[in-house]
Amino acid sequence: MPAADASTPRPDDVMDVATNGITLSVRVAGSGPAVVLAHGFPEIGYSWRHQVPALVEAGYRVIVPDMRGYGGSDQPTDVESYSAQNVGNDLIGLLDALGEQQAVFVGHDWGAGMVWPLGLSHPDRVRAVAGLSVPFGPPAPVAPTQIMRKRLGESFYMIQFQQQGPPEENLARDVRATMTAMMASISTAVGGTFEPAELPGWLTPDELDVYVRAFEQTGFAGGLNYYRNIDRNWEQSITMSKRTSEVPAMFLTGSLDPVRGFMPSDRLGEVFTNLQEPIVVEGAGHWVQQERAAEVNDALIAFLASLDRD
Repeated sequence: MPAADASTPRPDDVMDVATNGITLSVRVAGSGPAVVLAHGFPEIGYSWRHQVPALVEAGYRVIVPDMRGYGGSDQPTDVESYSAQNVGNDLIGLLDALGEQQAVFVGHDWGAGMVWPLGLSHPDRVRAVAGLSVPFGPPAPVAPTQIMRKRLGESFYMIQFQQQGPPEENLARDVRATMTAMMASISTAVGGTFEPAELPGWLTPDELDVYVRAFEQTGFAGGLNYYRNIDRNWEQSITMSKRTSEVPAMFLTGSLDPVRGFMPSDRLGEVFTNLQEPIVVEGAGHWVQQERAAEVNDALIAFLASLDRD
């Protein structure tokens, strides 16, 4: 789903949807129970391109936004507007705008970080929730950036991204190099220093071009603002720290995903009490829904089918 402009006609199933005071560019396909797919950084709704046709064929109405700050969607400049609470309101607003009472929310990376809390804050609107790569857990006793600085150091990319200005400037200096490096490894493109990277086999040059066009138009500030709300999200999560959620839940990750090294999933079941056995896709890295589309599709469709049996 490339950014919309005068030279890039939008597909017929992409529309502008007003929600929570902004406008999101949203792909809507199929019919049946609603499934919302929320992407992460640095992605756009296009990152779900392998899931949309499979879910439509399985009998679902698939709703895929370019998240706030990305692609064809609005890009507010205030950092605070990218908090999990506010972005979650974007997603709930999509249901209202599209006439859906409930949806299954599926998120990857920061998208997962946005949809997990909905199971606590809006359980009546969440039929089920699935997170890819990024798990959820009870809030830590101190701010996350404090923990990251102590354990991972000032050079850790999430800490580097806290500063406004230089990170987005460095990433935008050569968007093609940035996207190639990011897709090859999420830890290489930090502070504008890129290790030589080859395009991974699961991403074609034409697919890379879609990302490059989108981020050449929008830059990276919107996506980086999600990182700049890590501590704010933690503060907000404390208000829900005593809550648990009974909505059906699924977690899937790749065995080689580096996120596993600093975001363990062992406490996910303490919050989501109706959690199925976590799925680890052997040999897959961070971009699991693109790398191993068939296995992710099978897992998602099996999870959705289990809801119909309940």
